[in-house]
Amino acid sequence: MSEQTANMTKTESKKSNGDLIRVENLVKYFPVYGGIMRRPIADVQAVDDVSFTVRQGETLGLVGESGCGKTTVGRTMLRLVEPTAGAVYFDDENIFDFEYKRMKTLRREMQIIFQDPFASLDPRMPIGESIAEGLHIHEVGSRNERVDWVMDTLRKVGMEDYHARRYPHEFSGGQRQRIGIARALALQPKFIICDEPVSALDVSIQSQVLNILKDLQEEFSLTYLFIAHNLSVVEHISDRVAVMYLGKIVEMAPRDKLFANPQHPYTQALMSAIPVPNPKMKRERVILEGDVPSPLNPPPGCSFHPRCPVALEVCSEKTPALMEVENDHFVACWLMEGAYAIGEEPGSTLNS
Repeated sequence: MSEQTANMTKTESKKSNGDLIRVENLVKYFPVYGGIMRRPIADVQAVDDVSFTVRQGETLGLVGESGCGKTTVGRTMLRLVEPTAGAVYFDDENIFDFEYKRMKTLRREMQIIFQDPFASLDPRMPIGESIAEGLHIHEVGSRNERVDWVMDTLRKVGMEDYHARRYPHEFSGGQRQRIGIARALALQPKFIICDEPVSALDVSIQSQVLNILKDLQEEFSLTYLFIAHNLSVVEHISDRVAVMYLGKIVEMAPRDKLFANPQHPYTQALMSAIPVPNPKMKRERVILEGDVPSPLNPPPGCSFHPRCPVALEVCSEKTPALMEVENDHFVACWLMEGAYAIGEEPGSTLNS
């Protein structure tokens, strides 16, 4: 874990008001077992020293290629998988220190919408019971009150009361995702992780689900971490965007600033791949060579340097810190003006 990333988090925290979630130096390694005795022989470095904040009432988009660690970040934040190191502060309390009973209580405040709505629903349970399951576990209200709340929640996501008696296989993909949203909303949480909630849906259905999420956010003052690989979707719904590559955040900025002026070479390559809805306009594509390195054996220095078209010699030797290059715009790259001089260590001050 780098001291520079921790310093970045402190700087960002001072400049942002009303942080609901603060992630500090989050690490998650998955052991790989081998040999006759099935002993650990290596680690998959899924998340490696990630720090960021999510402000009250905002949507933070988390983007990157498949396999970069986005979903692992979200699941580790909720302790659906236990972290290797780091801390996640919710209302200034480190949830990694919570015992079982306290963590169970906290789950009313933090929910998740899964990518695959069918796999996340019990096929033998009517969806009304699935939505009410959390209410029952946390002993919220009487039986009749829970039924009324389930019906009201279904209506808020565009479903009808009679749908509560049907089973998951009777619904389309878009309807099942609405059910997933209703289940996450049932306990009236403060924070919801949206784990690629529209990636498996048709484009026309995607817009409907995104609009539901935005309406619910406004109505209930929700805070979202929106995980996706579709930059057009992220641009539509996010207030700020963090870009991940091979387990690390390489750039983070307000949405408009990031899309207007991406600074990291990886972010620029992602932006160049966004389709332009005008056949007469052409965007210059940045074609990255090679494949994403294995998280089992990430390259030294900047993990992007083997594919970077403008890499410097230092990029293969030292890992750049995530530093503020302009107001609320953070980049981890040696190419930034003032970021590198011979003999300097990572963490040197970056100029705008």
